[in-house]
Parts: sequence; structure tokens; C-alpha cells
Amino acid sequence: MSDDGLERIWTPHRMAYVRTAVDDEGCPLCAIPGHPDGESLVVARGEVAYAVLNLHPYNPGHLMVLPYRHVADLADLTPEESGELMSMTQQALRTIRAVSRPDSFNVGLNLGRAAGGSLADHLHQHVVPRWTGDANFITVVGGTKTLPQLLEDTRALLADAWPGAPR
Repeated sequence: MSDDGLERIWTPHRMAYVRTAVDDEGCPLCAIPGHPDGESLVVARGEVAYAVLNLHPYNPGHLMVLPYRHVADLADLTPEESGELMSMTQQALRTIRAVSRPDSFNVGLNLGRAAGGSLADHLHQHVVPRWTGDANFITVVGGTKTLPQLLEDTRALLADAWPGAPR
């Protein structure tokens, strides 16, 4: 606890988000592909979509699959974007299973701000690995989520296991 009474948590992985926000005054999800994969936490790139670790993960390995194109609504995706979004989501499930062996997954889209989409203007599908008991004592009572690994290390593990992904 500091002199001002505030508890501080060191989160160096957030610098990638801060840099993206400064570099691009528009959509941070549109800016991510323009940065090196290791810096921007890109796990894999396709022709019209890519997979990137979430900077605010619910659990280790929480990533998002999204089109490169700035589009908000699922109904507005091209057939190519829809197909690659789904095939990359399936590959994300296979890769995370191989690397982390979760018990289950949450996979989904928040379409619009009222649905919980914090970056609602750029469609992105969440892939969240889940383990029995992952909402433990510190999360439930302390309101704090612990992550056992730096995002850069998680990204490297997933990218190495993803067939054809950048290293």
C-alpha cells in the first residue's frame, strides 16, 4: 500500500495496449496487425482474420479471433471472413487444449455495447479456456484475478503450437 492509500498492481503487458492507443487514434484492434507479432501478442494470422491474446484475460490463454477489416456486426462479414473466423476459432480450441489442457471453454461474441462489447465497433470472438475451480478464493473474495504467466510467454507457447503461426 502506498502513501496515498492505493494498492498498485504491476501490469507491464498493458504497455502494448497503451502504445497501440497512442500509435493509432482509431480502433486498437485495427492497429494490432501493423505491429510485430510478439509485441502485439498476435498468435496467428490468416488471410482475412487473426488471433490475438486478450490484454484483459479472464484466464491464461484467453484470446480473440477477429477479422482484419473493421466491421461491427456478424451479419456484415463476408463468407471468407465468416469461414476463417470459425476455422481459426476451431484451431484456437485445438491449440489451447494441446498447450494448457483446460476442462472447458467459453466461446462467444458480444455484439454491441449493451451486450458487453468494450470494443463493440470491431467484431471479435472470445476464446476463454476454463478449469474447474478457476474462480478461486482470491477471485471470489478478493475480487482479484491471478494469472500465472506473462502474456508474452503465453503468446509464445500458443504461437509455437499453432500450425503455421508466426514465431
